[in-house]
Amino acid sequence: MESFLNFFENIPSELRSGIFVGGLLFFWILEGAVPLFKISYKRWRHAGINVLFNVMALIVGLGFAWLLLTTSDFTTANKFGLLYLVDLPVWLHVVMGVLLLDLVGAYFIHWVEHKVRWMWKFHLVHHSDTNVDVTTGLRHHPGEIVFRSSFTILGVLILGLPMGIIMFYQTLSVIFAQITHANINMPRSLDRALSLVFVTPLMHKVHHHFERPLTDTNFGNIFSVWDRLFGTFAQVENTTELMYGVDTHMDPAENDNVGNLLAIPFQKYRTLDKPVTDDSAAATN
Repeated sequence: MESFLNFFENIPSELRSGIFVGGLLFFWILEGAVPLFKISYKRWRHAGINVLFNVMALIVGLGFAWLLLTTSDFTTANKFGLLYLVDLPVWLHVVMGVLLLDLVGAYFIHWVEHKVRWMWKFHLVHHSDTNVDVTTGLRHHPGEIVFRSSFTILGVLILGLPMGIIMFYQTLSVIFAQITHANINMPRSLDRALSLVFVTPLMHKVHHHFERPLTDTNFGNIFSVWDRLFGTFAQVENTTELMYGVDTHMDPAENDNVGNLLAIPFQKYRTLDKPVTDDSAAATN
């Protein structure tokens, strides 16, 4: 297990990039072969916008990398954090670290973003995608990365996590972001069985429905147990009921404009006076 942690602590950047790019290409191809929704849109333009947001997110994330490393080194050197209160075997430290970092650094901040209006306006950029596919997992406003990075660092400080566990978790997070957003038609029985423990493609698609109450469910990143434990888990029987996007921002001219998307958090908050009826905004099965 020590060698396992050492590997992820020193994981080559080429391998991390290979996992990221390879996953995108794999699910991009799979979406064309077995799509969950047959949706017509400009895939390359859509991907280009989402990749651009990912580049901006990476730049912001680099600004937090030193603080994350410093926090991790501090907890390790001083045996500081909840997971150091008892003498855990290394394997259990890894398991509990990944589980609880998923709670603090992913589930909890995601839930908060949906509850605090000014934070929601940053997260709304992710939800504004009306054509959810593997590239949607890349679509986050740079301001949202500040929230997410801060809660990850907070989680590391509270729990006490070495960089090997953090890098292992982040690798898993990249893979799950691609799987859960990918427009792939997984067998319903398999999806539901896996969702007992993990976040699955259909489970997360429910979260991307355009209106409440479904928008405010299924906040999990890797593990579905947090949604089940805190009562935020939801399923739908018929995928044709799902319409992606946000009811206040369904205009394609807005959602395909990078400048407008970056400005959303600073625009006056809007409410929807009547439900969306434009069938072109819905995905059809």
